Amino acid sequence: MYLGRIISAGKTEDGKPYVAYRVSSRSFPNRQVKVLEDEAAIIPKEGFETDIFKNSYIAYDCVKTVGDIAIISNGSQTNPIADKIAIGMNIRDAMAYSLITLDYEKDDYNTPRIAAVVKGNEDDFEAYIGIVTDSKVLVEKIEDGKAQFISTYEKNTPEDVVFAAETPDDACKFIFDEGAFAEFENPVSSVAAIFDGKWKIAGFNPD
Repeated sequence: MYLGRIISAGKTEDGKPYVAYRVSSRSFPNRQVKVLEDEAAIIPKEGFETDIFKNSYIAYDCVKTVGDIAIISNGSQTNPIADKIAIGMNIRDAMAYSLITLDYEKDDYNTPRIAAVVKGNEDDFEAYIGIVTDSKVLVEKIEDGKAQFISTYEKNTPEDVVFAAETPDDACKFIFDEGAFAEFENPVSSVAAIFDGKWKIAGFNPD
């Protein structure tokens, strides 16, 4: 089954707050994750930089952190969600506002925008996952202790999942091709962050 881009978020099997994202692609597989200290981006691989002129949606910031909050998405909505949270807007409204404002991607497939936001502080844990398609907008709270995933194709409503990962590197590999995600086709790269006092981000780019 081909799901396109996939986001998972909530708490891992051993109770750690996490966010994870997988790029799956048939048309533009020559992409990679670039990780910095508190953010990550999806960019073309060396030699394929001109792909952004073929499709403007293929390069974007996919992860941002704002203190103890991590934002993850499949497009340019990452930054406005982070910006709204940084100025004090609550997570649900920041997600809903940004998804509605940017709307689904105006490509040949009307590709949905998906996102998740997790506040990692154990005393004040909060997590939401959402999507905007050409027919709906949905932002749902993830229950404390649970993990969910959503995708651009096929799985447009959040589904519960067991997410087995202890480190950010584990989380990258898990969403790439392990557990429930092993059956989903055309993985390209992945990125994840786990909160353990602070958010730590890792990326996975297969050889």
